[in-house]
Amino acid sequence: MQSAELFTIVGWVLLWALVIGVLTLAALRALSGASILVQVCLVVLATVAVLVAGMVSAFNAMFISARDLEVMWYILAIASVVAVAISLILGAGVSRNAASLVSVARRLGHGEAIGQGEASGQITRGMNSELAKLAEELEASSKSLAESRRREAAIETARRELVSWISHDLRTPLASIRAVAEALEDGMVSDVPGSYRKLIGQTDQMAGMVNDLLELSKIQAGTLRLRSEPVDLYDLASDAIADLMPLAERRNISLDGGGTRECMAVADGPSLGRAVRNVLLNAVVYSRPGTTVHIAVGREDSDAVVAVQDGCGGIPQEDLPHIFETGWQKDPARTRGGTELADAADEEARHETRRYSGAGVGLSMVAGILKAHAGTVAVENVDGGCKFTLRLPAGAP
Repeated sequence: MQSAELFTIVGWVLLWALVIGVLTLAALRALSGASILVQVCLVVLATVAVLVAGMVSAFNAMFISARDLEVMWYILAIASVVAVAISLILGAGVSRNAASLVSVARRLGHGEAIGQGEASGQITRGMNSELAKLAEELEASSKSLAESRRREAAIETARRELVSWISHDLRTPLASIRAVAEALEDGMVSDVPGSYRKLIGQTDQMAGMVNDLLELSKIQAGTLRLRSEPVDLYDLASDAIADLMPLAERRNISLDGGGTRECMAVADGPSLGRAVRNVLLNAVVYSRPGTTVHIAVGREDSDAVVAVQDGCGGIPQEDLPHIFETGWQKDPARTRGGTELADAADEEARHETRRYSGAGVGLSMVAGILKAHAGTVAVENVDGGCKFTLRLPAGAP
């Protein structure tokens, strides 16, 4: 074959390839929303068209015989049919598996869970790796969504229970305030100053509940602001002991504040002090009269540790995972300060206990405050009671 003939054939083939390629791209753009089967067939037909156009150009340039030209047309026809058939089979498989993926995605959208290996099993049978990876991602997304729904359901349940418990707890001081106010209005009270003190006490109790809820909302929303400064944890523990000593004395409980006399950490003093006080309050409220609550401050490795051990008799193992849940109470009737504290020395002691009792959010606040300081809080059963351990990195929060 002469060079001129070769250049002519190559030129015609390139021209046909350019024209057919442009037309194919335009058709693909126009059919961008069509099925993948149609698009695959269009690409194969374009390839066959370029091949046919190139062969025809070569035949005309080479001036082959009519018999050879007929044989070539048979070859091209068979090759074209086989190519289109294979593209149809391939496109149908891809389209079928894509439809399966759409079905799985629709189930995810409707909140249905996908079983282990279910999505990938539908796709990976004879399918390419890209769609198989997509199926695996859908299955992983299903697991994540299912876990998120479980967490959301648990949080919503906790919120509903908290609202119910708060309503129950607020009803008691509100009823007491109303009764005292009506008695004062009717002139039926002989001890007027005592009634005013009772009103103030009930108001303080309600204010404590509201403050607890506001603080908890900041913790859960991540808006709790910490001011880092050097803090002596022993001073925080001493302040908590001094604050709760009257309650402990009324309940015949001893407070032992032994431990390291100086334990410095970089933390937010007010919030961390509240966490220590809440843990100590919990120990005093639930310890049996005549027992001792031990508060130890010290260091373990590079952590500053505050440990509070009470005499509550221990916590059932099934309840330990729920101790730091918001609003969780073992007794659904919310009898804290009632039957559980019926062994207090007198009515005044029970009133004092109720004044310190919050809305069932004290320990969840402790967990949130320690988490904000990059620390941890844990509880374990020990002889005669349980032990709460607040662990705080000695560095900045």
